[in-house]
Amino acid sequence: MSDRYLPRLAGLVLAASMMMAASAADGLKDEIAPTGKLRVAIAISTAGGAFWSTKSVAGNYAGVPVDLGKEMAAQLGVPVEYVAYDNSGQITDAAAKGVWDVAFLPQDAVRMTKMSFGPIYEVADATYIVKAGSTITNFASLDQPGVKVAAEYNTTTMRGAVAHLKNAKVIEYQTYDEIFDLLKNGEIDAFALSRDQLNAMAKKIPGTRVLDETFKKTVTAVAVPLNHPLSLAFATKFMTDAISNGLLRKAYDNNGLKDAPIRTQ
Repeated sequence: MSDRYLPRLAGLVLAASMMMAASAADGLKDEIAPTGKLRVAIAISTAGGAFWSTKSVAGNYAGVPVDLGKEMAAQLGVPVEYVAYDNSGQITDAAAKGVWDVAFLPQDAVRMTKMSFGPIYEVADATYIVKAGSTITNFASLDQPGVKVAAEYNTTTMRGAVAHLKNAKVIEYQTYDEIFDLLKNGEIDAFALSRDQLNAMAKKIPGTRVLDETFKKTVTAVAVPLNHPLSLAFATKFMTDAISNGLLRKAYDNNGLKDAPIRTQ
């Protein structure tokens, strides 16, 4: 082949590569943001942490998933839209309804049949907090007939508590704030949740006590609806990079978690 054709060939190869890349990008956007926006499912509560988000009086959202979703949308070149729920169970229920595109939520075997998960970005110890004045000091004294333990609807912690407790009754509620009030008023005996969130709750409700034992590890990860391979590949790379390049650390720091280590296993 004559040397004079080489520049033209190189140009054709470059143009073809750019067209393929553009086509792949369009395919990803069609799958992960079919409405033209990246719809990020978030759960609203006053609990805080790596999973929960908050909503201000003005209607603005804040939280680790809020920051991660905003950056993910920016990398895709689309606007972000937050789809708010009361808990992770409601997000799970909506996974097959086409109403959200990405979420950051606790993972377990049940949820793995309803959505696809990427890298874990937080690991938390699940335990119980008991009401003020309670004589319960450990799991053995908690797991007794007549003891009422609250858990949030359709969550990994709820399923863990049901499996763990053989005699105490686990009662599901829709919101963290509802359970907070019940515990504060002494209407329930205990609440199952992650230790860091329960420690924060104990500071707000004098006399309550967080038990020392742990009944399960709860892992939180990025998730997309089932049968979205391009979305899963993108979300996996996004979170892998976020863990290594400091983006996740920044999201933690921006949301009151400066002293919280990032636990991925």
